[in-house]
Amino acid sequence: MEDPWQQCMDAAVQLVLRAGQIVRKALAEEKRVSTKTTVVDLVTETDQFVEELLISSLKEKFPSHKFIGEESTSAGSKCILTDCPTWIIDPIDGTCNFVHRFPLVAVSIGFAVNQELEFGVIYHCTEERLYTGRKGQGAFCNGQRLQVSKVTDISNALVLTEIGTKRDPATLKLFFSNMEKILKFQAHGVRIIGSSTLALCYVASGAADAYYQFGLHCWDLAAATVIIREAGGTVIDTSGGPLDLMSCRVVAAGTKELAMLIAQELQTIQYGRDDEN
Repeated sequence: MEDPWQQCMDAAVQLVLRAGQIVRKALAEEKRVSTKTTVVDLVTETDQFVEELLISSLKEKFPSHKFIGEESTSAGSKCILTDCPTWIIDPIDGTCNFVHRFPLVAVSIGFAVNQELEFGVIYHCTEERLYTGRKGQGAFCNGQRLQVSKVTDISNALVLTEIGTKRDPATLKLFFSNMEKILKFQAHGVRIIGSSTLALCYVASGAADAYYQFGLHCWDLAAATVIIREAGGTVIDTSGGPLDLMSCRVVAAGTKELAMLIAQELQTIQYGRDDEN
């Protein structure tokens, strides 16, 4: 039986590699930076250019498909996931890193059908690492199969997180309280790398054991969720229930035990939902 989505995945791979070259070249150049929801929520012309390139190229090949993109959503497009084949795109994950020439930046394309994630393709632009995951077919980095870590306890874990764009005193208090709880369990360490997509790829590859965040978006999560699950890992809501792609919150880990332990400790930071904008 012919695989209906292989052509889509092949197109995604070609496009992230092309976009990655653009981002890598632009990394060293001067940038015109503007802000979106807050003064630390940054966007550049390259973000907008790359997203336009990705969406226009895919629309040409798949005109009936739907699209959710970070920059088009910021510009007012509705962020709603339907049963239609839908591309979920982050043109540059780690825009703040990109602006400062900090090399952890990635291009991310996820693909969903019937509101179920089918595949994810992520390109780490500076290290030229291509992460791919296809439902039921495994996860890979540059062709090498990925496998999550087997750590089940916070005391043995390296945990990744991100700060989020809200920096008011109440939000920061919750953020630091959550981090303190993880550290009180004697976690080996907590890291903030500025790219949620790559942080999730590190969980998929076993380089980190877990990740949690409030305030990330469906375009940060879609591709990486497939890759982690196909590498044997767990991606859930911070409540401990199933992942809701639009909820702006996540816990991911190599093992379900570790994901649940972290979820139990977290206090919720309210960021609203992607599909309410």
